[in-house]
Amino acid sequence: MQIVKLIAETRSIISEYKAKGKRVGFVPTMGALHDGHLSLVEQSKKENDITVVSIFVNPTQFNNPNDLKTYPRILDKDLELLSKFQPDIVFIPEVEEVYPEPDTRVFDFGDLDKVMEGKNRPGHFNGVAQVVSKLFDYITPDNAYFGQKDYQQVAVIKQMTKDLKLDINIVSCPIIRELDGLAMSSRNMLLSEVERKNAVKISETLFKACNLVPDFGVSQLKEWVISEINNNAYLEVEYFEIVDDTSLKSIEKWEDSNNRIACITVQVGKVRLIDNISL
Repeated sequence: MQIVKLIAETRSIISEYKAKGKRVGFVPTMGALHDGHLSLVEQSKKENDITVVSIFVNPTQFNNPNDLKTYPRILDKDLELLSKFQPDIVFIPEVEEVYPEPDTRVFDFGDLDKVMEGKNRPGHFNGVAQVVSKLFDYITPDNAYFGQKDYQQVAVIKQMTKDLKLDINIVSCPIIRELDGLAMSSRNMLLSEVERKNAVKISETLFKACNLVPDFGVSQLKEWVISEINNNAYLEVEYFEIVDDTSLKSIEKWEDSNNRIACITVQVGKVRLIDNISL
């Protein structure tokens, strides 16, 4: 496991691998790693000759300065976890290395970034596209791995890859959950003990919602989910949307889409958690 901090060195190492015909898999992360991230590393190792993991807390995707300030940074623990999985390269650049000057690029994703997370976090996905496009340029992967918990992010990155005409396969991997069902997230470690106990209500409600589809209309189910979660004193729904899984457009009737996904964001104390489930 080679730890690299400089872009030039990373490019040099990877170009040597590619000259030997090696396939490169890439797992971009912001650290605070958990089993969800590690499942991406495992999949990359199975499907590629070389696996690169990046750890970089990207400032341009935080529209809330306090969120950036409080985002968990536990590099020593992250490296200890990764050492058990042995990716070939761990790329850990400083902010000045990735952004020697401000990135002024503005991406156009049509309506993909105008709803849900994009609507509630202005500029967030533009920041995601800025950093991921930079990382893709440094790493030049054949395959890049992302978790489905960030469903809208995966859709945006797929669109960005298409728009930039990058020859990179975007691999979307299943949500990894805690034993009680809560979607694994780096932010979970910021929850107090009582908040963590109550946060499981999010996934429990989504699982129940799946079984109610035959009996409820779309708007009725949305109202039920929001009410069910907001009845918990520790939780407050920021949004809950049922959308087409490709266009991310909200549906009004079940027949509007054969492939539907329910996406939710819930404030748990000061911590913002996201989840989704296929309906």
